[in-house]
Amino acid sequence: MVKLRYAATAAILGFAVAAGPVLAKKDRSHQAVDLDPDQRGVVSGVGIEGQDLGRMADQMVRDLMANPEISDRATPPRIILDSSDLRNQSSQRIDKDIITDELRGKLMNAARGKMRFVSREFIAAVERERALKREGVVDTGTTGLTRATAGADYKLVGKITSLDSRNNDTGMQERLTVISLEMLDLEYGTLVWNGTYKIRRAGADDVVYR
Repeated sequence: MVKLRYAATAAILGFAVAAGPVLAKKDRSHQAVDLDPDQRGVVSGVGIEGQDLGRMADQMVRDLMANPEISDRATPPRIILDSSDLRNQSSQRIDKDIITDELRGKLMNAARGKMRFVSREFIAAVERERALKREGVVDTGTTGLTRATAGADYKLVGKITSLDSRNNDTGMQERLTVISLEMLDLEYGTLVWNGTYKIRRAGADDVVYR
């Protein structure tokens, strides 16, 4: 019985020693790596991916800057550019903020004061500060007081749609994703700009987008 116990212990120790390098090698092979956000990643599917966001934003910034009704006004227009009126009707789950944040950041840098961006996402923070100033708790800052917060001339609206197809024999699937954005005049209700970005991809396997 004692010999059997020793033999079992030795076998377990031997397995642990032998498996050690294998497990270590496996851990090393799964270490995180840095990737270029403008290039396709190692995990990819048929939907909207990181590299698409930058390309789409670049294209739409060029289009907007070339629109004289928006970029060449004597008084810079005020624009609301957030995801509140961007509807996702596609089959892909996506955080819409990542699209509008990318576009707003690049457009602000390109506009260089030719456009003003109104934040309604943090309007509560603005109202709290305005109340503190008017109650005398804090001073008026460097810009003084205004009767009201900034109204907007335009708002970015749009939708994301997709068309999916699949070949059950081969397992191949294909998706056409269309991102359509428009600039809405908030006084007249007219559209002064439209930009469309299309992505068409096919693959044997898809990934789960979160």
